[in-house]
Amino acid sequence: MMSILSELRQLTSQEKHVIIASYLGWTLDAFDFFILVFVLKDIAQTFGTDIKSVTLAITLTLAMRPIGALLFGIFADRLGRRPILMANILIYSVLEFASGFAPSLTVLIILRALYGIAMGGEWGVGASLTLESVPEKVRGIVSGILQTGYPSGYLLASIVFFFLYPLIGWRGMFMVGVIPALLVFYIRRNVEESPAFISQQHHAKPIKFQPLFKGHQDKREAKNAKPETGFFRYFSSTLKGHVKIFMWAVVMMTGFNFLSHGTQDIYPTFLEQQRNLSSHTIGIIAIVYNIGAILGGLFFGALSSKIGRRRAIVTAVLLVLPAIPMWTQATTPIGLAIGSFLVQFFVQGAWGVVPVHLNEISPDKLRGTFPGFAYQVGNLFASYNATMQAGIAATHGGDYALALALVAGIVAILLALVAGFGYEAKDRRFGEDDKVI
Repeated sequence: MMSILSELRQLTSQEKHVIIASYLGWTLDAFDFFILVFVLKDIAQTFGTDIKSVTLAITLTLAMRPIGALLFGIFADRLGRRPILMANILIYSVLEFASGFAPSLTVLIILRALYGIAMGGEWGVGASLTLESVPEKVRGIVSGILQTGYPSGYLLASIVFFFLYPLIGWRGMFMVGVIPALLVFYIRRNVEESPAFISQQHHAKPIKFQPLFKGHQDKREAKNAKPETGFFRYFSSTLKGHVKIFMWAVVMMTGFNFLSHGTQDIYPTFLEQQRNLSSHTIGIIAIVYNIGAILGGLFFGALSSKIGRRRAIVTAVLLVLPAIPMWTQATTPIGLAIGSFLVQFFVQGAWGVVPVHLNEISPDKLRGTFPGFAYQVGNLFASYNATMQAGIAATHGGDYALALALVAGIVAILLALVAGFGYEAKDRRFGEDDKVI
């Protein structure tokens, strides 16, 4: 650990700035997302519906994220990581703020779906900008730092819920979510473009945008002509040689997202509805398990530099299993806090390896798109999780513990198999070629 800290201290000020900016971008994005999971019951009461109906907002947020990952990722691959990251953060902040003014559940769901598009772009763009800007030897720990932005955002939402919710209510919680927009000023002043992207641009052929139809074409030619948008054509043609690894990455990320959202999204509801805990107690437990998540991401991210990406992921995921009983069956706040701390230490520990793992297996020309798009397509396939778990609980007499344990146990085993028998490109040099494996 001391050698890792020494290496981090040797980073240049620019490298430190880009790590801070990307970490905060993901932290504040996650903060805006997790505000919703604390106020499901209140929103349901405001709009005269049930919790299951409100979870559709979570489902659509997750389902729309692949669109954002693809759109923002492609623009980042062609226009640069830095300007697209700033645009991304500004958009999701404005949409979060607008959610606090929703006059109906339908409007709120639409706003959360649009927010999902903006949220979907941030992770991939920020991760590529950072991991292309730091030395190979620190990628593992930097990956852990970046990914801990997710539980850090959850922790921040927990703190805001604990201290401010009684004063500002659920609408005020969303309005606080406009604060991330201030991060754009920091990025504009302190963060430079990715060196790998700049190098790639020097060798890349510019995309030419063709007119839809030429003046001399006859009607038949015009009818059969195909417009060339450039961006999507570039993405699909570059991805052709990497379809197999992309599909594997999507399957793996589906498992990762089921495990993450399956252990987080309805856990506050479980604590409130089934364990009858107060909002203050729930807030404290959420703070505890998010500290566990942050420590886990840092630990396993750093560990992956020593034992490899796949081994670190499999180890963390399998250690989730023995922690599940205390996590769901404990009846005291202390027992639940310990169980949730352990579960999130291992779940987000495995996630701490994801940014570097996906970026290393990504083609150089698509690093702004490939990792984020694979991640968010996996999110799409896992987006029904909250509604599914709420449904399982409803059909078993409100047993949220059963729904949580069932999903976490099954997914942990399947994810260990998929990740363990997959690909790895540890410490690959970016910018040299597109030969991944």
